[in-house]
Order: sequence, then structure tokens, then C-alpha cells
Amino acid sequence: MFAKETFVIIGASQAGGWIAKTLRNEGFQGNITLVGEEPYLPYERPPLSKGALLGEVNLESTYFWPEGSYLEEKIDVILKTRVTAIDRAEKSVELDNGTTLNWDKLAITTGTRVRPLDAAGVELEGVHYLRTLDDTLKIREELSPGGTALIVGGGWIGLECAATLTKLGYETIVVEYADRLCSRAVTPEISNWMLHYHQSNGVRILLNTGVKSINGGDHVESATLSDGTEVNCSKVVIGIGVIPNTELAEQAGLAVENGILVDELCQTNDPNIFAAGDVSNHPNNIIGKRLRLESWENAMNQGIATGKSMLGKGTAYNEIPWFWSDQFEANIQMIGLPEEWNETATRGDKGKNEFVEFYLKNKLIVGAISVNSTRDLRMAKRLMQAQKEVAKHDLENPEIKIQALLKS
Repeated sequence: MFAKETFVIIGASQAGGWIAKTLRNEGFQGNITLVGEEPYLPYERPPLSKGALLGEVNLESTYFWPEGSYLEEKIDVILKTRVTAIDRAEKSVELDNGTTLNWDKLAITTGTRVRPLDAAGVELEGVHYLRTLDDTLKIREELSPGGTALIVGGGWIGLECAATLTKLGYETIVVEYADRLCSRAVTPEISNWMLHYHQSNGVRILLNTGVKSINGGDHVESATLSDGTEVNCSKVVIGIGVIPNTELAEQAGLAVENGILVDELCQTNDPNIFAAGDVSNHPNNIIGKRLRLESWENAMNQGIATGKSMLGKGTAYNEIPWFWSDQFEANIQMIGLPEEWNETATRGDKGKNEFVEFYLKNKLIVGAISVNSTRDLRMAKRLMQAQKEVAKHDLENPEIKIQALLKS
């Protein structure tokens, strides 16, 4: 029934790429068109603040699939092109080059854009945001080790960037408006660990602090902070969050609330339009609420789920959220989004930066975060999926293997 149909995907992102590939993997023989604003094929974003910024990986190595694979699978990719409107009645999309594409089913994977800093001087040379591959390449072009880098925002991107620039020889200062690091993502205990960990690696952290202005002639020379302090800096990287790109969906009359609202099959309020990745707000029965996840794993898995749903093969998309970050020599991984818990169990040694912290509610794991303890976190995820009751003292006892708790 799909042989002569055309499926269009707006957004040549990770989620968009996985939708296209899944359609072919599931046997779809119709036309697939993937439209993206950037000049690049779908690529991985995690290396942008780490390996790509360090210069350890090249541009092509960030691609999920080489150009030839799209040709082989007859997936039409239109790059450097923006979709300007969706016409639901005519089942078409308008492109900024004047072209109109017709579709039978449509997927929106437009992702997010950076939240701008409201301060004078953001237009100066040497001031950067870090969201796209071009952002990373631009920062790399201007590297001058030995200077001072001011990082605005103490979330995942800010801390990863601080670690990378410190490794590259910069004196690094992180300015965070909140009273702790990664306050929206981790517990106060982990925020405190992050604070001391970065300080021990030479990063200066300023909490409860904002930026009034960025100063200089043509190029940044300093920044004035919210308390009136002026700090000299040769580079500024801003990472204060992102905004979902929902404008096309809103203009088309799709339901939007902190992302494009979809059901468990990744379907919008229009049965022929789907959404996936950072831009989608989906129900999660495991967590018990709607979520809009900015996550590598979610972009991939929800993209796969969406491709199947577009073919009528979908099943409810429900997964435990998983996030990861590399900062200096620490691999940090987190599962779940704990909001309430009545017990905390720590396994390992925080002093050696090798541990897992578990959050329990009535003996059930509702979330966990690990530092350099990947195996234990994987076991914790299995316990969480199985809704297995566990005791705090068993999790903390190094003599008891976590996998043994699955069998007890």
C-alpha cells in the first residue's frame, strides 16, 4: 500500500536520519525526502563539545551514515534548504527556494536552537554558541591557547566545553546563574561533586552569577558580571539552554506545548504527521508524565519508533531516559528523571570518582547517576525496568553484585 507514496521528513537531524533509514529497513518502497537547513548530512552532536572541538575527530566521522548509503537506499536528501510552511489540506510543504513538495505522510524532526543570551556585546568576534557543527568549526578556527575562556552556563554543554577548553590550554571560568551546576538535571549532591571535580581540574566556577555585558572593540576583551565584577577573557562560549523549533508546527495548527505534542506512537493531532527527537513532547508511562528529551538515545530510538509508526507497525514508545557526558576523565551517565525519593544509596568511592548514586522510592529505583561505573548503571537500569524492589544496604555493599539482585 506504500509503494507509490511519498514520505517527507523536515529536519536532517539524528532523529530524521533514523526515520528515513528505518522506513527502508522496514521495506518501504515509496519516495523518501529528507530536508535539512544545514549543509551537512545527519551527524552526531555529542562530539561537538568534546572530540570534534579537541580536534580528535574530523567532520565526516560525525556523520551517522556516508553519503553513498543515502544514494544506495534512494533517500533524497535536500540540504541548505529551509521548509517555510506546511499545508495540511494540500499535503505539501513549501521550501525557501520556491519549490513545493507533496507528501502522503510527514515527519517533523526540527530539533532545537540555542537560547540567546540577553546581554550587550554578544555580537562581538570571539563570542560563540555551541549547537551545530559550524559552531564547533568556528571555535576551532579561533583557538588561541593561553587565553581565558568564559563559559556562560553551568549545564552539560557548558561543563563539557569548559573541560575541553581547559585541556586545550585555556584558563576557564564558568558563570552559572543558578546556585548549583546542572540544577535542572542532577541532585544537589551530584552538583556538589561536579563543582569540586571541575575546580580540582583548574576550572573557576562562579555560581549565582549572570553576565551584564560582553565588552571589547571588534573582539571580546572582557565581560561584566551581574555583581559588577569585570573579568578579562579572549573567548566566550554561551550555553544557557535551547528552544524547540515548533514554529512550523504551530503555523500548521498542530498541538504544541514545550515541543510538538505527540501520542505514544509519535503521532501528532494530524494522523498523517509525526514528530520525533528534541522537538517532540511525548507521553512516558515509565516516568508517568509527558517529556521533551534532549538526548542522543532518545533521538535515535524515537526516530526508529516513528519510522515504524509511519508504516502502521508502531508500538508504544516508552523508554527510561538515559543521558551521558564526558568531562575531563569522568564519564557521567544518568538514567531516569527522579523528582521524589526517600532513600539515596551510593556504591563505590566518590573520592576516586568511581561511583553510582541510586535514588529509591519505596525500595524501587527511580533514577541513578554514575561516574566511571558504566556496568553498575546498566544493571541499575535493568532493575528499574523490572520494577524490582532493592534494599539500600544491598546496593551499597560491594560484596553483592548488582546483577545478583535481579535474581533474588
